[in-house]
Amino acid sequence: MLIDALADALSRSWRVFATGLSFATFGLGGLVLRLVLFPIVRLLARDIETRTRWSRTLIYGSFNLFVRMMRGLGVLSYELHGLQRLDRRGLLIVANHPSLIDVAFLMAFVRNADCVVKDALWRNPFTRGPVEAAGFVSNRTGPELVDACVASVRGGSNLIIFPEGTRTTPTRPLAFQRGAANVAVRGGLDMTPVVIRCQPTTLTKGEPWWAVPARRPHFTFEVGCDISVAPYVEEIAPSAAARELTRNLQSHFSLELSRHG
Repeated sequence: MLIDALADALSRSWRVFATGLSFATFGLGGLVLRLVLFPIVRLLARDIETRTRWSRTLIYGSFNLFVRMMRGLGVLSYELHGLQRLDRRGLLIVANHPSLIDVAFLMAFVRNADCVVKDALWRNPFTRGPVEAAGFVSNRTGPELVDACVASVRGGSNLIIFPEGTRTTPTRPLAFQRGAANVAVRGGLDMTPVVIRCQPTTLTKGEPWWAVPARRPHFTFEVGCDISVAPYVEEIAPSAAARELTRNLQSHFSLELSRHG
């Protein structure tokens, strides 16, 4: 038992170090993108559309390397189901948000991804470069936010939205906001659900990065069939439709998560 305890302690210590190394690499990578790669893209791509497409390709590749690095270092493991459903254009992707790095995973799996980002990320020196070059939707746009999201999807981007608006608080039920449903209803856009599970939980809301769990966390990403918005758009007013769609979407995710504890 002493040997097992020592092995567990060494494993946990390594994962603390590897997690710190991963986040440091992430920050450095953001600076390299902003200061080196994106300026090159601006020089070579004169029109905004080409510049945005190239920038998103760089971000896709960078995040893909990042999650593979974390897996290689033993920080975490993951499995994917139904990933082929994300290999399309013009998707409205909705996902639950159990961990800080959910965004990194989805950006690594989704090509030509767009997302709604907090205004603070536009001011952060490590993230301002990527979000600006990729033309991500800012939540500071106020009443025009829904229109910007609809335009993004109709323009062929794959828009990622977390209906919770923030990370899930462990032991508490899901609480979805109406933002994603408003985009779906007012844009007439079907939703592609992605159920994310993480066992044991890690990097949850309010949890510092160095508080790694006792064993390596395992992420599961399950991409479901599209949820049609047509029944909601056809039968009731947009505001009522958004409320009902939000309730049903929350119930769908809660049910899927409860199936696996």
